[in-house]
Amino acid sequence: MTTTTTQPVAPTVPALPLTGRVAVVTGASSGIGAATARLLAAQGARVALLARRADRLTGHVAEIGAAGGTALAVPTDVTDPSAVTAAAERVREELGRVDLLVNNAGLALPDLLGQGGANWRRMIEVNVGGAFAVTEAFVPDLVAAAAERGHADLVTISSAAATAVLPGFGGYAASKAAVSHLLRNLRAELSPQDVRVTTIEPGTVDTELRDHLGDPELTAAVQGFVDSLGPLPTGTDVAELIAFAVTRPRHVNLPLLTLLPTREA
Repeated sequence: MTTTTTQPVAPTVPALPLTGRVAVVTGASSGIGAATARLLAAQGARVALLARRADRLTGHVAEIGAAGGTALAVPTDVTDPSAVTAAAERVREELGRVDLLVNNAGLALPDLLGQGGANWRRMIEVNVGGAFAVTEAFVPDLVAAAAERGHADLVTISSAAATAVLPGFGGYAASKAAVSHLLRNLRAELSPQDVRVTTIEPGTVDTELRDHLGDPELTAAVQGFVDSLGPLPTGTDVAELIAFAVTRPRHVNLPLLTLLPTREA
């Protein structure tokens, strides 16, 4: 009588949802950007972190690596087109072709009339010009990736301020309105090429953005409003929304998503 020994079958470990994808996250030194980079890496993507603060990026990359992810720090000023071009080349060389771009870099500064308009110009430069420069640098990768694998993703963080009236922050609101409308037009241009374009418009989020207003009276007023809202969404909450959008089936696009504190009208 012959006895057959059956070998145990090792359980199949499902692939992480972003395995094989290459992502770029701008404004990745803190807040929404840092949280997004960590989450995308945790879900299997190879992630390039772009921001000006190199020391912050190095720390985040070390944390991602310690958790088993793959990340690359690329110190970059998004308002410098030559620096953005160089960053795109480095990401391609070290991580591969990008198929997931998260435009997050941005500023929120007061711009009351009679103050010379410096903050206005800076926000247009960073919030609008930076988003456009980064998009332009990586769109060829996104289009090529979509042609090969059926889809790619362009996600941009705008703001609920894009459709709100914010006395003292008209420049910020105007810059975010420009970003949201730019993305509507980019969606019309890129969707026929299977690049999914998603705009995220958060309301008040618990990040360091409001810590740099530079006006004590205005800062106190903003803090009073924030305190009235109770618990705020965090950068991680926004990151989870981004991850949800980019892991939908390839035939599904979520073009506009808004995230607000429960008490924010």
